[in-house]
Amino acid sequence: MKIAIIGGGIVGSTAAYYLAKEKDMTVVLFDDGNGQATKAAAGIISPWFSKRRNKAWYKMARLGADFYQKLLKDLENDGFENDFYQQSGVFLFKKKEEKLEELFELAKTRKQEAPLIGEIALKSYESLKDNYPNLSGFERTLFASGAARVDGDKLVKRLQSISQLTLIRKKVGLKKTDNHQYLIDGMVFDKVILASGAWLPSILEPLGYQVDVRPQKGQLKDYYFSKNVFNHYPVLMPEGEADIIPFSDDKVSVGASHENEMGYDLSEDKSILDAIEKEALPYFTALEQADAIHTRVGTRAYTSDYSPFFGQVPMLPNVYAASGLGSSGLTTGPLIAYQLVQLVLDNPLALKATDYPIANYIQKQKADDTMHKK
Repeated sequence: MKIAIIGGGIVGSTAAYYLAKEKDMTVVLFDDGNGQATKAAAGIISPWFSKRRNKAWYKMARLGADFYQKLLKDLENDGFENDFYQQSGVFLFKKKEEKLEELFELAKTRKQEAPLIGEIALKSYESLKDNYPNLSGFERTLFASGAARVDGDKLVKRLQSISQLTLIRKKVGLKKTDNHQYLIDGMVFDKVILASGAWLPSILEPLGYQVDVRPQKGQLKDYYFSKNVFNHYPVLMPEGEADIIPFSDDKVSVGASHENEMGYDLSEDKSILDAIEKEALPYFTALEQADAIHTRVGTRAYTSDYSPFFGQVPMLPNVYAASGLGSSGLTTGPLIAYQLVQLVLDNPLALKATDYPIANYIQKQKADDTMHKK
């Protein structure tokens, strides 16, 4: 069986990794590397404190955090070193202390079905200042030991590095053939996974589809230090967009922004990046001591109701898609990719596809509608 995957971000690369492990299967991954959502992701795995009312989304996010344990084990069994994921814990900060109390109670309730959350506790600044001298700007914080940080770029490269996978750096389209197969870049495939995120409309609209997927711009800064090592610090999550993620390679990431109505613009906006830094500095003063600063800009995908979806594309047999992950892509992406793999292999799913209905977001236009649009 020949399988094509369009999109080499976290979803496409995870799907490619698992499919390439199957026998009698040829996997080709197409990706032009432009504006991946992974590049706009800070890398925090801590879904348990979300107060979104969408229960289906929370289930996906919670199971997505759990799925990393399987992914790590599978990569380890294949001889790959884990230098991209660490359960570092998280400190949450709120300007109103009663909100910390509410989240603490919420976390205790959710721990019953999500033991990965680990230790949860309210901690004072006085009890932390000796071990974390660069922290400030708060009196109390909520701690959860099970939260993790993940370097999405390193993970994607690791997933793509297996020898059984063919990676083609190219922007491609999709065409149907007369014998129920699909033509991509001159090659014929039996099944196709569309993991192109915010670029999904550009693939399906030429085939007569209306796609409810929009681009969301994300910007963040990476601060590099030659003398200070902050890898023992938990992830820091103040209110707003100034999340602070210390990595083990002397890098601290700060961000990211959530900018709608910006199209596919990948230009750096200094005013937005400076505003995020200004939010972060009171909590993590060491940012002023950085030896170098680099910026990242990427494009996430979101839907009109901010809900993710996956499944078989309506009226396109053996073509599967997922999108709309928004800023939770690094948390939910590997799990969703694994569900797409199960669809390709005709295996049972851990998530009900009906809870994330693809037909709500991808619809085949009527012939007269298509003509009118042209």
